[in-house]
Amino acid sequence: MSVTQQQVLDSLARIKSPRGVALINANVLSAISASDGKVFFSINVDAAEARAWEPIRAEAEAAVRTIPGVTTVMVALTAERKQPGSAPPPPPQPSRGTPGVQPVHAHKPPQGGGSPMARQSEIPGVAAVIAVASGKGGVGKSTTALNLALGLRDLGLKVGLLDADIYGPSVPRLTGLHDKPELNDERKMIPLRRFGLAIMSIGFLVEEETAMIWRGPMVMSAVTQMLRDVEWGKLDVLVVDMPPGTGDAQLTLAQNVPLKGAVIVSTPQDLSLIDARRGLAMFKKVNVPVLGIVENMSYFQCPHCGTRSDIFGHGGARHEAEKLEVPFLGEIPLHMAIRATSDAGNPVVDSEPDGPHAAIYRAIAGQVRDQLKGVIAAA
Repeated sequence: MSVTQQQVLDSLARIKSPRGVALINANVLSAISASDGKVFFSINVDAAEARAWEPIRAEAEAAVRTIPGVTTVMVALTAERKQPGSAPPPPPQPSRGTPGVQPVHAHKPPQGGGSPMARQSEIPGVAAVIAVASGKGGVGKSTTALNLALGLRDLGLKVGLLDADIYGPSVPRLTGLHDKPELNDERKMIPLRRFGLAIMSIGFLVEEETAMIWRGPMVMSAVTQMLRDVEWGKLDVLVVDMPPGTGDAQLTLAQNVPLKGAVIVSTPQDLSLIDARRGLAMFKKVNVPVLGIVENMSYFQCPHCGTRSDIFGHGGARHEAEKLEVPFLGEIPLHMAIRATSDAGNPVVDSEPDGPHAAIYRAIAGQVRDQLKGVIAAA
C-alpha cells in the first residue's frame, strides 16, 4: 500500500506546536518524502527552541507510524541559530478564560549545561563501539570498515556494522543488501544480516540515487536514531563506518555513546595524511582512544609481472603513526581483487578467506581486538 504526502499531513493535523498552532500551519515542516512505505521529513526550528520542540517531533513520528502501509519513519528536528540582533517573535496572546501556552522562545535550556559528554550512555547489549574514520573521502574507509568487521567475526566475536555515512552510504553496495529493515514489537528497526554481521545503513531507508541534502542537526538526529532505535541484540563490537571529515556525525557519535576507540584510514600520500591528522586530533580532543592508523592503497603489485609500484607513495601512514605515537595497524595494497569483490557485494575477507588480502584484514582485526580485550571480556 503506497503512502501519500497528504496522508502524512492529515496525520499531523491534530498535533499542536508549543504555541498551540497546528503543526502543519506552523511553517516548520520540510518537504515530505513518502515512498515504498518510508516517510522522511524534518521540523526546522530556532536552536533556542529545540528543547521545547522535541516532544512535538516524537509525537509527529508516532502519528505517522499509525498510517497503514508505513514501515519506516524518520522525523528529524533541525535547529538553526538566529543571526545576532534578530528579535524573537512576539508571544501570542492566549484566549481569555484559558491558561494559554507559554511562548516557545521562553523555554530556555539550563545555563551552564556542563560537558556534552555527559549525555553518553551505553547501547544495551553492545560491549564496544568503535569508529572507522578518515579525514577525507576516497581512501577506502567503507571497504576497510566492512572487512575489519569480518576480520573481527573470524576471530570469534559477535559483530555489527553501522553505516553512519549519511551523505554517501556505501554499505548496501558493499554487502549486496537492498531490503528494508523490519520493525519489532517495540517499533525498533531490526538490522539486516549477512556474512554473520548485524548491518544497518541509512542506505536501506532511501533510494540509492536520492541526494541527501540534510542540515547538520538532521544528520545528528539520523545518527542518533540509527544508534538507539535499532535492535542490535548482543554484540561484542559495533563497527561504525563514519562519514569523512570532522563534522556533526563524528561529534554526535562521540557525545552519544562512550566510544572505545577509533581506527583512522589514510592513503600514504601527504594530502590524505594531513586530513587524517585532523581526524586523529578530533578524536583525541573528545577523549576517544585512537586504536591505530591503517595505510590503505599502500602499494600496487602488478599481477602479471610482479613489479611493485608505490602509486600514492609508501610508508607515510606508518611514519605518521610513529610521529603521533599511535599504533600502526597495517598496510592494505591497491588490488583489483579487493575492488572487484567490494563492487560485487562479496567482500574479500568472506569471498577469498584463504587469500593474502583476507589475512591482512584479519591481522588488523587482531590488533584491534587485543586493544579491546578488557572491554569485551567485561561485557
